[in-house]
Amino acid sequence: MNRVTQSNLLKVAVVFLVLQTIIITLAPAVRARSLEVDLRWSQWIALFLWGLFVLRAHQSILKLLPDADPYLFPMTAFLSGWGLLTVWRLEPAFGARQSLWLGVSIIVFLLGLRLPSTLEFLRKYKYILLSGGLLLTALTLLFGTNPNGYGPRLWLGCCGFYFQPSEPLKLLLVAYLAAYLADRLPINLNAFPLIYPTFLLSGIAILLLLFQRDLGTASIFIALYTIIIYLATGRRRTILISVIILGFMAVAGYYLVDIIRLRIDSWINPWTDPGGGSYQIIQSILAIANGGLNGRGPGLGSPALVPVAISDFIFAAIAEETGLTGTIGLMTVFGIILVRGIRIAIRAPSMFRRLLAAGVTAYLGVQALLIICGNLRLLPLTGVTLPFISYGGSSLLTSFVALLILLLISNHLDEEPAPLPKPQPYIALSVFLCAGLFAAALTNGWWATVRGPDLLTRADNPRRIIEDRYVARGQLLDRTNSIINGTEGITGSYSRVYQYPSLSPITGYNHPIYGQSGLEASLDDYLRGLRGNPAATIWWNHLLYGMSPHGLDVRLSIDLYLQYRADEMTKEHRGAVVLLNAQSGEIFVMSSHPTFDPSNLNEIGAQLNKDPEKPLINRATQGLYPTGTMVEPFVQALFGTKPVTQVENKKVYETFGFYRAPSLRMQVAGPISETQVKDLHVSPLQVALAAAALSNHGTIPAPRVAMAVNTPNDGWVVLPALGAPKEALQASAADETALAFTADGESYWEHTGQAESDESPVTWFMAGTPSNWQASPMVVVVLLEEDNVMLAERIGKELLVDAMNP
Repeated sequence: MNRVTQSNLLKVAVVFLVLQTIIITLAPAVRARSLEVDLRWSQWIALFLWGLFVLRAHQSILKLLPDADPYLFPMTAFLSGWGLLTVWRLEPAFGARQSLWLGVSIIVFLLGLRLPSTLEFLRKYKYILLSGGLLLTALTLLFGTNPNGYGPRLWLGCCGFYFQPSEPLKLLLVAYLAAYLADRLPINLNAFPLIYPTFLLSGIAILLLLFQRDLGTASIFIALYTIIIYLATGRRRTILISVIILGFMAVAGYYLVDIIRLRIDSWINPWTDPGGGSYQIIQSILAIANGGLNGRGPGLGSPALVPVAISDFIFAAIAEETGLTGTIGLMTVFGIILVRGIRIAIRAPSMFRRLLAAGVTAYLGVQALLIICGNLRLLPLTGVTLPFISYGGSSLLTSFVALLILLLISNHLDEEPAPLPKPQPYIALSVFLCAGLFAAALTNGWWATVRGPDLLTRADNPRRIIEDRYVARGQLLDRTNSIINGTEGITGSYSRVYQYPSLSPITGYNHPIYGQSGLEASLDDYLRGLRGNPAATIWWNHLLYGMSPHGLDVRLSIDLYLQYRADEMTKEHRGAVVLLNAQSGEIFVMSSHPTFDPSNLNEIGAQLNKDPEKPLINRATQGLYPTGTMVEPFVQALFGTKPVTQVENKKVYETFGFYRAPSLRMQVAGPISETQVKDLHVSPLQVALAAAALSNHGTIPAPRVAMAVNTPNDGWVVLPALGAPKEALQASAADETALAFTADGESYWEHTGQAESDESPVTWFMAGTPSNWQASPMVVVVLLEEDNVMLAERIGKELLVDAMNP
């Protein structure tokens, strides 16, 4: 039965890994959506070597350990293959090294299969083995090195071959504790005399690791010591004491050790420094969010953006490419390994082997939880490896030795389990480890599905930039379908082009360094193809390509001819112009000056935020200016020509929407507090909407700038206004007011107002078609940050006349 179970599970693992290898091979063609690319073939070497090693180990297990647990080897072989392919896909050179270490690990594993299942040599030589491990670890204080050339010197070796003594030291500590406690428990049941020798040696090991600044491994040592003492004695106070010790170490380390302070700060609130000390954890979370439910696909994600993705953050790399589905599968495999390990411990034929199996299982579980929860921000980062998966020869070899110990202990069909008067500690350990995996799965689901969509829109998410190079972004068009912002290039080298840069404060930019602004940001879901496309199309593109479908074009209400006229007249001045249809709310002109050219952001981007002229601000919607005498037509519409009180002024502001932020698919200023009356500041767009009521029989229209989106199934689909028209005053009052401000012989009403701001004088001009106008009613508002009535009137009048006579 064991033979069949193990063989069938290995076949499932082979099928999964072969499919993954095929997908990684085709990934460059899938991403480029073309077969004219170089495919990835090198990972087939990894799969072939893995297959040879695993087949040989499988045959030896069936021959030498016929009664061994049939689940452990297939599960760990599967994890090692998954990790090997992931490392090779990210860093082929390191993948080749990992293949070599996998070979070494399997050879050691095969030799170990011939050891007696009693493992008495570990019990007999416990002091020698632990002392040897401590000595090797201590040597790193004198002769230690780091393969990267920087960071803690935790390795011994040279010339490309390095070994980390603290990795096998974990198993040596477990073996020592199991052997010592198994020998002492039958003759000494008092807690302190029983454990003080173990505390001394374990303390030496922990102090060595602290001197090395290997804080993750030190935490594992404390956890393993606590668990094994608890399993042996059943006394819960050991857990409480260890928690207090860990808490004290964390507090002391926070104030005394820079790296601990940095990791705790980045754990508590990583968002305060996303580009500095928290960069790793932020990119890990973004990778997990990018994976979503089903992942981007093997070879189609961007996990290399996470630092040390092949080791410390390999869980995040797997999460990005296989999604929540893949990571839950991975944690399920770990859960099976841990449950089978506890089962082996409970059924072990001696106290020594029971404690040894439980300790080895705890080692695998605690280390897996530390790295998985660290990647998920459920725990602070510790820098440990994920057993069987992460890059690292010492870690991989130690993991296979741990597997060997469990298999040897499980191979005892002819022996009865040793008495276990109190199974509760073992059950508690199993529950604790499985609960940790369950909490990690829930946290993974939170980042991937609940917070993921919002996180992926962050400006510091470089995955969006990569996708922009491979997926054509939709175009922004004017009302006649002339291109304002477009995309040029081929798959893999798409770039954004700005045909009419004077509109940049309004249309904005989409840039790999400076993110997004304006309509490029507010309409991003349409331009990126995430809205407007059928849900099946989006799902299929994510499944097949790991990316969004092609973006959709959006038609704006802007008239480029009228926009050009407004920009030409205001380009040497600071201010804004808004021209809109007073009935439909369609904005024909939205001009803001000074402006900038987003094509040159690489050169000028750093200076734009510091520019005192504030070219990034859309003055038409975000600029707030004092009203001054500009409000006279609105006051007269409600109260005639008599002087008004402050209460009546407030009524004017409420009626004409000066306290409300316009509902528009772009960033606008406001809303403004209704307590402001005397020093009220409003935007040119708010004034234009209020003025529209005088030309539209008292009704304020709902503003519109994004008119329609070109969908693949239905063609141009109208985008409705976000707000609704509002009746501000009776039609007769609006018509009379418009007539009162119409000069003799003119075909439009007009008004000029002035005000003083803290920075400069302000000139307002507004005009609109009369109530008896037979065509579309139009209004224009001009705002200049200077005292220049003549220019404001010229701009407004010429623009309105052009709009009235197309």
